[in-house]
Amino acid sequence: MASRSTRAWGELRLAASTRDVWLGFVGSFGILLGSLSPAYLPQASPIWDVLRSIGLDGPTTKWVGTIATLLGLGLLLESWFRLRPSRRRGLGLPQLRHWAVLLIISAPFLFGPLIFSHDAYSYAAHGWLIHNGLDPYLVGPGTLPGYYADQVAWVWRNTTAPYGPLSLWMSHGIVNIAAFDPYLSAVLMRVPALVGVGLIGYLVPRIAHRMGVDPSAASWFAVLNPILIIDFIGGAHNDSQMTGLMLLGIWIAMRHKNWWAAALVVGVAAAIKQPAFLVAVALPFLVVPWTSWRPRAVAAAALKALVSLALSVAVFAGISVASGRGFGWINAINVPGLVDTVSPFTVLGHLLQYPVNWMGLDPEGRTLINLMQVVGMVVAAIGIVYFAVKHLGKRPLHFVSYSFMWFALCAPAIHSWYLLWGAVLLPTTKPSTRALRLAIVATVILLGFNAMNFGIRNGLWMLVLLLFGAIYWTMHTHELSQPMDEVELEPNASTA
Repeated sequence: MASRSTRAWGELRLAASTRDVWLGFVGSFGILLGSLSPAYLPQASPIWDVLRSIGLDGPTTKWVGTIATLLGLGLLLESWFRLRPSRRRGLGLPQLRHWAVLLIISAPFLFGPLIFSHDAYSYAAHGWLIHNGLDPYLVGPGTLPGYYADQVAWVWRNTTAPYGPLSLWMSHGIVNIAAFDPYLSAVLMRVPALVGVGLIGYLVPRIAHRMGVDPSAASWFAVLNPILIIDFIGGAHNDSQMTGLMLLGIWIAMRHKNWWAAALVVGVAAAIKQPAFLVAVALPFLVVPWTSWRPRAVAAAALKALVSLALSVAVFAGISVASGRGFGWINAINVPGLVDTVSPFTVLGHLLQYPVNWMGLDPEGRTLINLMQVVGMVVAAIGIVYFAVKHLGKRPLHFVSYSFMWFALCAPAIHSWYLLWGAVLLPTTKPSTRALRLAIVATVILLGFNAMNFGIRNGLWMLVLLLFGAIYWTMHTHELSQPMDEVELEPNASTA
C-alpha cells in the first residue's frame, strides 16, 4: 500500500514538474475567469454581488471575460497537443500519467461556476421542482419562479426534463445536500460528473490495453481531451455519468466475460441518459463474436442482442417505477433540438430555408429546417444499421463508437459533449491516421464554435474572430502541418 501511494505521489510530482501541464492549467484558469461574464454567468448568480462590490460588472467584464476565455482555450489546446505521447516519446521525454495531468489541468474548474453551459442550472431546478412536489416531466423550471428558475437559460425555463429518472433523483438529492442554495446546488452537480470522469479515466486505458492499443495514447485523446475537461468537469454534464457507466458495462463484459451483468450496468447508465441503450446490443459480442451470416447464427446473435437490450430496459423500467417519475421523459424527447446549433442537417435546413423565407413562401419560416432535421434522423438510423452489419458481430466497439458519433452528427442538435459518447472509445478501434486527425480537428472546431458563441453573447464578435484565428494557427502548427504517419496511435507502446 505504501509503495503504491509513493508511486502515485511520484507520478503527480512528475506531472507537476512539466511546463506543458501548467500551460494547460493556465488555460483552464483563463476559461474560468471568462465564465465570470454575462455570456455564461446568470444574472441571478450571487457571484454578481461580489463583482459589483469591486466594480467589475461593467463593459470591462465582457472584454476581460472574452479575452481570457479565448486565450485560455488556445493555451489548453496548445497544452493538449504538446502532451501527446508520441511527441514526448520523440523528444525523449518520460510519459506522464493521465490522471495526474488531468488533476492539475482541471483544478481551476473544480470550485468555480459552470463553464460553457447552463445545463447544470437546469439539473438543480429540476431537483427543486421535485422538492416542491412538482414533476419535471410535466412542468418546466419556470413554473416555480425564484432563483432556481432565474439561473436556467431562458430557452429551457418552460421545457420539461428530457433526462432519465436516475438523473432527476440525483438532482433532487444534491439540492437537499446543498441546503436548497440555488448556486451551490448547481456547482455540486460536478460531484456525480467527477465520478463519471473517474470511471472514464480508469477504464479507457484498460479497455485500450485489451484491444492492443497504446493506453497512454488512448488516454491522451479521450481522457485529456479538452472537450471532456471543459464539458464534463467544467460544465458538469450528466453525460459524464452515462459515459462512465457505459464503459463500466463494456469492461465487465470484456474482463469477466459476463454480458448479462454488463447489461444491467448499462440499464443504470440509460436511467441517466437514454442513448446508453445502444451499448446493450453490443455486449454479447464482446464475450463471443458473431462471425457467421448463416440463418441460425444470425438468429442466435439477434436473440443475444435482444436479451441484452431487454435486461437493460428492465433495469431502466425498474428505476423509473421506483423513482415515481415514470416515463414522462418521452414528453421532452424533442427538447434538445429546440436550439439551433451547427448540426450539419440543421445548417443545411437553414441554407435551404433562407431563399424560401426571402420569397415569403413559408408562413412558419421553419418547414425546411424541420424537414431536414427529420431527414437527419433517418440518415442516423441508416448509418447505425450499416455499422451494425459491418462491425457489430466481430468489432462491437467499432459499432458503439462509430454509431454514437454518427448519431451526434446527424441529430437535430449537436453539442461538443455529445461526441464524447463515442469519442472515448475511438482510440480502441485503432482508427486510421486520417480518421484520428479528423477527430482532432472536430474537437478544435466544436470548442472554437463554443468560444465564438460565448464571445458573440458578450458582443465582441470581431475580437472573437481574431483570437479564433490564433487557435486555428495552433491546430495547424501541431496537427495539420504534420506528416500523416506521425499522428497514429502506436499499439503496445506502453502499459496502463
